[in-house]
Amino acid sequence: MIRHLLIAALSATVLFQGAQQPATGGATEWPDSYRARLEALALVQTLNAEILASRSATRSLESWCAARGLSDDPRVFADRESGVEKVPSAEQLVRLQVRDANELRYRRVRLRCGTRVLSEADNWYVPARLTPEMNHTLDTTNESFGRVISPLEPYRRTFEARLLWAPLPEGWDRGAAVESSEETLTIPGALFAHRALVYSASHVPLAEVVETYQRDILGAPPPVRLPRAPGF
Repeated sequence: MIRHLLIAALSATVLFQGAQQPATGGATEWPDSYRARLEALALVQTLNAEILASRSATRSLESWCAARGLSDDPRVFADRESGVEKVPSAEQLVRLQVRDANELRYRRVRLRCGTRVLSEADNWYVPARLTPEMNHTLDTTNESFGRVISPLEPYRRTFEARLLWAPLPEGWDRGAAVESSEETLTIPGALFAHRALVYSASHVPLAEVVETYQRDILGAPPPVRLPRAPGF
């Protein structure tokens, strides 16, 4: 059953054009075993599916942080990177229904739960479609974009996604050999990525985001199983 669910999740993943990001560090060590690799894949695809089905990536990450015990405070904050600019493409201008790049504002953040960086995000948004208070908060605080614009009842449509790390090799479900060792599992910095449009409740595009989810989402120790009782 687990294999069928994972295969379905993997086959539902669509291509995302982008390179992997550098490691964020601080991830809990996982053993390099078949079971650990399977569990890591299940967890990554679980969060992947939750975000794809969610109206807010911030809420999904906060629920994940709370459920996995990644921090005493599961609230997600957006640490802004200053002095970074990325010019939007002509395609982005069309998607956001603006005529000129000057109508957009760019914000790059690391979404953090406690000390763990769960996602790195690029955000091109239309300030004229937000309130002055929202724009001021985005410019001066580390509140996440999703939380700031929540009064607009936003929703998102993910149009590109990609699994950037496969703990198990292609064909594992058909008996392909899975190499393991007594060492710890090497987990790269970037695990999966999404590109999405964020809309208001009135279906007006507010922003385009590119989110790269980091290995700290696996920051909790692997599940611990008790030995089976005799007869089970």
